[in-house]
Amino acid sequence: MKHLFLRLAAFWKLAMLPALVKMGFWGAGAIALLDSSSIPVPMDAYLAIAIWNAKGQFWAYVLMASAGSAIGGLLPYALGRAGGELFLMKRINRQRFEAIRARFEKQEFLAVMIPSMLPPPAPWKVFIFASGVFEMRVLPFMLAVFCGRMVRWFILAFLVIKLGPGAADIVAHHALAVVGVVGLLAVGGFAIWWMRRKRAGKTV
Repeated sequence: MKHLFLRLAAFWKLAMLPALVKMGFWGAGAIALLDSSSIPVPMDAYLAIAIWNAKGQFWAYVLMASAGSAIGGLLPYALGRAGGELFLMKRINRQRFEAIRARFEKQEFLAVMIPSMLPPPAPWKVFIFASGVFEMRVLPFMLAVFCGRMVRWFILAFLVIKLGPGAADIVAHHALAVVGVVGLLAVGGFAIWWMRRKRAGKTV
């Protein structure tokens, strides 16, 4: 079994991954799909190099990777929806479980979008799995992942264009600062959206 796993890993690294990289931004979508669903890939590092080599198409890489991540996230989402509450509770304590549940009950869209914006080591798949456990609707789920990933990778693209492909390392080594900035942007954006929605409701 171990030998088979090693052969599959070698096939992925030596054959499949290089083939997908050659597909440009379409390959970025496929790699992000695999990263979100089953095969971990250092997406920030990959996108940093890809965007540096194709600066004029940075937006296509960001959009395709975001879409691929949203589609790939459907696998852990479906596993959670199929009855993953006990599985989730085996990996996090009861207090953490209840805290995540409270987030989804209060604002499920942000409960998925904000973790999708954050770089590793943020426990993204815990929230994706939880979105299925707490029965978030599919389309809002995919939109939340897409929006979160898009914000994260547009910021990365901006840093890459300004600072070079080493920007991925800057993000990795300053994850807490990035988390803080992204979190403030998310909260500020949501506050503006909520105020506009409230005003529109008053005028109806």
